[in-house]
Amino acid sequence: MSLRHRRPHAALIAAALCLVTTLTGCSDSGNGSSSSSTPPASASVSVSSSETGKGEVKVTIKGFAFHPAKLEVSPGTKITVTNEDSATHTLTADDKSFDTGDLAQGKSATITAPSKPGSYSYICTIHPNMKGTLTVR
Repeated sequence: MSLRHRRPHAALIAAALCLVTTLTGCSDSGNGSSSSSTPPASASVSVSSSETGKGEVKVTIKGFAFHPAKLEVSPGTKITVTNEDSATHTLTADDKSFDTGDLAQGKSATITAPSKPGSYSYICTIHPNMKGTLTVR
């Protein structure tokens, strides 16, 4: 094969490698932002007591949102809620079956998932636009 015929192949290979590298770098986030260790508010977590050993789950309040906002747990699971916002927040069931009370910045509280299976909507009573759902199975 002459040098003239090798150049198009080398250029094609180089272009393919660039494309693969670009696609691989973009496949993580899907929304164009950099990835972070904090899941989006719409993320869902499903945990059973047997998976965690102790049946404990953590919820973080950050950016005026619950992370994760949707939880699926076993009855009686302990849920530790930590406020990483500068504003005070609560995590309170609509039916008042669980409530952290007011959590100032950096404070935590632990609630226990209801023993009755079902879906429990919750909000921050100070900022009612903050919403989430706890599903007990």
